[in-house]
Amino acid sequence: MADTYFINAMRDGIADGMREDSRVVLFGEDADRSVIGSTRGLVDEFGKTRIWNMPLSEATMTGLAVGAAASGVRPIIDLMVSSFFYITMDQLANQAAKLRYMSGGQVELPIVYFAATGGSGSAAAQHSESPHPMFMQQAGLKVVMPSTPADARGLMLSSIRDPNPVVYLQEATLGGMKGPVPENMGAIPLGVADIKRAGTDVTIVAVGRLVRQALDVAARLDKDGISVEVVDPRTLYPLDTRAILDSVARTGRLVVADTARQTCGFAAEVIALACTQAFHVLKAPPVRVTTPDVPMPFAPQLEKHIEVTPDKIEAAVRRVLEAKK
Repeated sequence: MADTYFINAMRDGIADGMREDSRVVLFGEDADRSVIGSTRGLVDEFGKTRIWNMPLSEATMTGLAVGAAASGVRPIIDLMVSSFFYITMDQLANQAAKLRYMSGGQVELPIVYFAATGGSGSAAAQHSESPHPMFMQQAGLKVVMPSTPADARGLMLSSIRDPNPVVYLQEATLGGMKGPVPENMGAIPLGVADIKRAGTDVTIVAVGRLVRQALDVAARLDKDGISVEVVDPRTLYPLDTRAILDSVARTGRLVVADTARQTCGFAAEVIALACTQAFHVLKAPPVRVTTPDVPMPFAPQLEKHIEVTPDKIEAAVRRVLEAKK
């Protein structure tokens, strides 16, 4: 067990998949040197026939992956920043997400599209998106969002092995986070949530960087005698609904923390799940803590004002504890 940076653990997961299967290749912008670090050094082991530098055209890479996968290759596409997915939506939503279904399963599309996501400190509106709810709506895509280095490595390997296209999102601010990763780290199955902390009074379902914030809030509230359970979905689609419903059944209260905007977001989906399938156990109305429906500001003070923070999560927990259904 060694402490590893999140970004390095993700890269190690890519290397695991490439060593396991010679059909796995990686395409990306500056993939050989990697500005963000997620592919740095891979070219030294796997060479330029498996690590390909691509022109600045996200749409080209996304479409190329569909054709390559349909021909028997297992491509990984580094799109760098999740905001760039908007450029790729025809290739991603109309082709990658649908062709396996439209071919009656005759065509498999084992593709991993990965990118850094979320605000990273005054990166402004066009580089600070959290678009994961949009991918959850595209039937045919799986959506992964790890919160720890170990999860980053294990989920990457499962994503590479999967016969379906996977959108793998790395929270930008987690790149420099360190955490324990087993030396012989294996794959972590997609669609399986993790209870990061057990509790009895309130369930917090959190994604990405907000998992750590939720754990900090839980530790803070524990001093006041409030027991918080923290659920990390890890895979946003397919969602481990059983784990969430079981947790809500134990606590009777639910807070969802999500970096995406409030309208039609991941938090709304989880609350809808609880209200339609666990209404009888709820002791108070669920509360969501999200980003407001505005573009991410560049100004640091405005960015800080609208982002999800531990104080906002704590206030939501206290609100559900005081409320009654």
